[in-house]
Amino acid sequence: MKLWEKGIPTDQRIDLFTVGNDRELDIVLAKYDVLGSLAQTKMLYQVGLITENEKKDLLQALNEILTDIENHTFKIEENFEDVHSKIEFLLTEKVGDAGKKIHTARSRNDQVLVDMNLYLKDELKVIKDQSRKLFDLLLILAEKNKNILLPGYTHFQIAMPSSFGMWFSAYAESLIDDVILLNAALKIVDQNPLGSAAGYGSSFPIDRTFTTLELDFKTLKFNSVAAQMSRGKSEKSTAYALSSLAGTLSKLAMDVTLYLSQNFNFLSLPTHLTTGSSIMPHKKNPDVFELIRGKCNKIQALPYELTLITNNLPSGYHRDLQLLKEGIIPGIQNCKACLEMAHYSLQDIQVNKNILEDPKYDYLFTVDALNELVAEGIPFRDAYKIIGQKVEQGTFQSPKKTTHTHEGSINNLCLKEIKKKMDDYWMD
Repeated sequence: MKLWEKGIPTDQRIDLFTVGNDRELDIVLAKYDVLGSLAQTKMLYQVGLITENEKKDLLQALNEILTDIENHTFKIEENFEDVHSKIEFLLTEKVGDAGKKIHTARSRNDQVLVDMNLYLKDELKVIKDQSRKLFDLLLILAEKNKNILLPGYTHFQIAMPSSFGMWFSAYAESLIDDVILLNAALKIVDQNPLGSAAGYGSSFPIDRTFTTLELDFKTLKFNSVAAQMSRGKSEKSTAYALSSLAGTLSKLAMDVTLYLSQNFNFLSLPTHLTTGSSIMPHKKNPDVFELIRGKCNKIQALPYELTLITNNLPSGYHRDLQLLKEGIIPGIQNCKACLEMAHYSLQDIQVNKNILEDPKYDYLFTVDALNELVAEGIPFRDAYKIIGQKVEQGTFQSPKKTTHTHEGSINNLCLKEIKKKMDDYWMD
């Protein structure tokens, strides 16, 4: 069953190659295909292209299909090319010729565009909410552990004192940048392409403003060619937002994995959040965070993958665009899973309160000692040499205290200001 079937058989090998894994991926989009068809049905009646009885029959049949989708009983069998052909077949089976009218003034091209934009809208909102949930947890952890010092490193060498409050809130504030990009992607996908058909519109007197309002899109993608060109751009915009978020999560996962090692021993996890070894009975491995790191690194490759698929395509539809689903749909699901597991695991993370008792961390405070000399009137460069000589001679006495007062420093984390920043950008 193909929407473009003209009664001329195609080679089975061609069918297998061109359909690919569309059936599996289209299950995710089935709900949105029905929502688009519900709006299409109401619009066709509005402009006089179907009768009131046909409208009622179609709406009832579509809602029955939607119920099957929500109950996970909807399937796309091998004799159907994709979700669009399966739903149109079911409509024709349920309501006869009215089912054959649903495609009036519509192409599979703008069907896919509508499905994908509605799907991306919903998923971006979910991911945005998950990001906020993780942000809130990180701020709670920052407040709870704000006075527990943590070694800061540069070049993997002991550098200056940090704190768990600074570390947790650093990732919280970084998530704000990711939310900004999620908001941008939402604005790009929140445009209605329905009615652009195969990219050049329709000779029928359709009402595209009607379907825009019906589908709760913020605006219409007015130009039909621009609507078709948005395929790929919507996915790439989403992928760039996911990539930014994945970069934050990957770095966080790397820190956690590093800090959990016995060589650092800054953090620990309850046993139920770790895995063991098949040969070493003492092992408690941070597999969750290692997989977050790996999955997020895959997500960061996604914008490049989608760019390579689309970068040399002229305007108009090309079958290459079918391949976009293979990356973006699993990428979204992986991103959601990583956010969920990061939040779940960090709730029970435990910090080491006595890290700085180890004398190797005494040199963390050389800058603080230097600054004390500067405050007494000694020029900075001379104070730098004095402290440097004491370090070389082994006579440096660490003050083991910090008096950092500027915004965003150890003793002035600005947690309330970070929260306000997130609140301000949240509704953008």
